[in-house]
Amino acid sequence: MTAPLHEPTAEAAPSAAEEASVATSGAKAVQGRSLGRIAWERLKRDKLALTGGVVVLVLVVIALLAPVITGLLGQDPNEYHESLIDPLFGTPTGSLGGVSGDHLFGVEPVNGRDIFARILYGARISLLVGFLSAVVAVILGTVLGILAGFFGGWVDSVISRVMDGLLAFPQLLFIIALVSVMPSNMLGLSGSSVRVFVMILVIGFFGWPYIGRVVRGQTLSLREREYVEAARSLGAGRLYILFKELLPNLVAPIVVYTTMMIPTNILTEAALSFLGVGVKPPTASWGQMLSSAIDYYESDPMYMVVPGVAIFITVLAFNLFGDGIRDALDPKASR
Repeated sequence: MTAPLHEPTAEAAPSAAEEASVATSGAKAVQGRSLGRIAWERLKRDKLALTGGVVVLVLVVIALLAPVITGLLGQDPNEYHESLIDPLFGTPTGSLGGVSGDHLFGVEPVNGRDIFARILYGARISLLVGFLSAVVAVILGTVLGILAGFFGGWVDSVISRVMDGLLAFPQLLFIIALVSVMPSNMLGLSGSSVRVFVMILVIGFFGWPYIGRVVRGQTLSLREREYVEAARSLGAGRLYILFKELLPNLVAPIVVYTTMMIPTNILTEAALSFLGVGVKPPTASWGQMLSSAIDYYESDPMYMVVPGVAIFITVLAFNLFGDGIRDALDPKASR
């Protein structure tokens, strides 16, 4: 007689609960991550980039809330405090340019206007011109760059020659000449608003070839990819390929280049205001404050230091943040 076969024990056969647990753990192990999440995780590891991003965010909030902040402090950027000025030398009384609890950064020579309040309002002009001119450049550069790269031929030749011409054009001199002859009232705007509007349009117009060349080069590479050929074989039209296949894959370089353009535009606005063709007084501007401080850099150095440091911190923060975004979105191009 043969020995009876033993039934498998409960230990040998895994239970349904154990199988479900293993399946669940395996699903978690292979769970995919979006490109945005991967980029954010890379960016979180870059402490300098995060610091720059926080500074940029603080600057934007300060610029938006400038009237509220100055109202809480009881300061008006255009209010004169002649009692705080030495009548003989025209410089602020007290140390460090009149720094006190009421005037955190001191006061301006001659008129005694609060520097802290004018720095806050100057941030509004700098960031407004920097952001909006970058938006104009990105829109023009993206549209014309993707058209040149996708269609090629005479379209590419014409757009490329226009870009070459604009890149060789003396942008700063043209803006100075244009702003100098602009009327004081235009399109319902008046005073400094006209100059801000013109600066945004002109800086953006002369800035689009830089991003246009980047977008054109990327489009030349992407239009030969397999997914574009597959879309063509399925009967997709040109507009569908442009906006559904190519444009989403151009978001990363566009975002990176935009963050690098904004500080350049801020410096351009400061240079124009420094040369006297930016916003008109009494509208506050960092470049205008630097220009006025030239006559007092020996007797009141704080008047020059404060707007200079404001420009330096703003441009540095944008550059650090832009470098971090570039490394996060394109790690192969990083150091």
